[in-house]
Amino acid sequence: MRTSVLVLGTLLSGAPLVAQRPVPYPVVPPLEFQRALAQGTRSQTGEPGPNYWQQWTRYQIRASLAPDTKRLSGHERVVYYNRSPDTLGILYLHLYQNLHAPGVPRNEAAEITGGVQLESVAANGQSWAPAPPGRPGYRVDGTVMRLTPARPVAPKDSIVLEITWGFPIPQQSAGRMGWNGDNLFFIAYWYPRVAVYDDVVGWQADPYLSSAEFYDGFGDYDFAVDVPEGWVVLGTGELQNPAEVLPDAVADRLRHAEQSDQVVSILGPGDLGPGQATRISPTGRLTWRYRAQRVRDVAFSATSASLWDAARTPVGDRDGDGTADYARVDALYRAPATPWKSAARYAQHAISHHSRYTALPYAWSHMSAVEGAGIIGGGMEFPMMTLIGDYRGRSDSALYYVVSHELAHMWVPMMVGTDERRYGWMDEGTTTFNENHASSEFFPGRNADRGDQNSYIAAAKSGYESEMMRWTDYLYPGQNGNASYSKPATVLVALRSLLGDTLFLRAYHAYFRRWAFKHPKPWDFFNTFNQVTGRNLDWFWRSWYYETWTLDQAVASVTPGNDGTRIVVEDRGWVPMPVRLTMTLANGEVVRQEVPVDQWLKGARTAEVRVPRGHAVTRVEIDAEGAFPDVNRDNNVWTAR
Repeated sequence: MRTSVLVLGTLLSGAPLVAQRPVPYPVVPPLEFQRALAQGTRSQTGEPGPNYWQQWTRYQIRASLAPDTKRLSGHERVVYYNRSPDTLGILYLHLYQNLHAPGVPRNEAAEITGGVQLESVAANGQSWAPAPPGRPGYRVDGTVMRLTPARPVAPKDSIVLEITWGFPIPQQSAGRMGWNGDNLFFIAYWYPRVAVYDDVVGWQADPYLSSAEFYDGFGDYDFAVDVPEGWVVLGTGELQNPAEVLPDAVADRLRHAEQSDQVVSILGPGDLGPGQATRISPTGRLTWRYRAQRVRDVAFSATSASLWDAARTPVGDRDGDGTADYARVDALYRAPATPWKSAARYAQHAISHHSRYTALPYAWSHMSAVEGAGIIGGGMEFPMMTLIGDYRGRSDSALYYVVSHELAHMWVPMMVGTDERRYGWMDEGTTTFNENHASSEFFPGRNADRGDQNSYIAAAKSGYESEMMRWTDYLYPGQNGNASYSKPATVLVALRSLLGDTLFLRAYHAYFRRWAFKHPKPWDFFNTFNQVTGRNLDWFWRSWYYETWTLDQAVASVTPGNDGTRIVVEDRGWVPMPVRLTMTLANGEVVRQEVPVDQWLKGARTAEVRVPRGHAVTRVEIDAEGAFPDVNRDNNVWTAR
């Protein structure tokens, strides 16, 4: 098949309107974002403004896990630094485990365990007690704790909080943490955590209702977990005392894995138990100490039965010295989870791919994937940690997809700190997009984007679709999978096709680079693409992100005549997009022509393309690559009889 350079006839824009269509109006950020623009903390270019700030927190946590009673208890010392220009008379903390307290609002069923039991609360050395609003002390309302200090926290000042707490560990907590049998715990959102105070919203103390995920600030953590000997603890951050908890042989294998491109067995079937997987302690218990810097959360797993594979993987030049840097990937899984024998290899590819594709190297020294059958079916992400089902009875590709997806979350929201509670599409959609690109690379010949496009189209045609910009907790029931995952991933594919790979990646990389370890809002994402591409894409953001409009482009007619062939295309949907025509001529030549989006932004419904006389047309197709999510492809193709 030859591609022609035939010059087509003039595109006619004066065709009559078939029906009045909406024309997308500009994106207008909410008043709080406009206020941030005026204050210089955000910018119209999508970059952090010259006055951008964010709060910082340092946590010291000591916890004890009792596997027999399924209880976690702990004490924390929190230093909260007020980097904002505001004086804070109130502080908010999240008690996420109160999702399991009786009478707490939630939008999904949950096991009732009693939630968090607060044993003591102190600020700057002064003990606090429950108190009514406005009086020094604290008040717990569902999953949110409101604290009124005796003295407000001034700008550039800090406050020290000390809290002792405990809670019964639920077997499953919203599919994100819990325990399975007598040999595995995955502990997450387990400590009182200071809420985000940012330059746009201020205190963001939205309650945790279980369906939407999290919005957390960055900080530094030093935490220790006391467990019985024989239990291996992997957590967010660097293990500080390997010589105290790991036998020499295990520590040696771990060091070897950190230099090995081939997967190394750290713990095999014969390496479990006290004296094999861990050292033996005179007290029967060991304390595992971890330290993590510049993370938004910490989690850990504790297991007495999991095998452990590890290897290194390249992440690019993390420190700018001109040489490749590496991260260690871990796969912890119990023997029945046979698909997990490939999990470390999957993690190697995913971490390396995501580092390359985002042009943002993986920031930390390790990434641990933990098999959690009985706790979770799919996957859930935490900094440097992920919990994933065993995927027995499913294809190897299914496990690769979820490993790649959960590891892609290390970029969003773990490095690019988006607000999952309100805008789930910013992390889940971007992560699905990155996952699909990685999957298509890992399985050559597959188009991983197509499945999400089909899922979106099915939702769009159902007539029961939530807008992507609707807050995640308030999406229509059953629509989170589309509004947060399938549709935003599909729309990014369309945007990449609209702009071309080079320009798209230039803007995509700029977004990741600008907002690494910061807190972007949707309008920072929009403005970055507008600025880097040099195009006003408000029509695109408005049509796809704010509305539930659909795209339906059609070949209305193909009419040969004495003056050539007249091709009429109709824009039958409400989303304006360029029309990309591929026309096959009788001599086998292929002619391509694009109807620009401006045609539809003027309110038109039809456009006309002329093929000169002497060039018979045998086939016309709209969007032959399938990059745009057209809800009715049956009208995209015309073939001569």
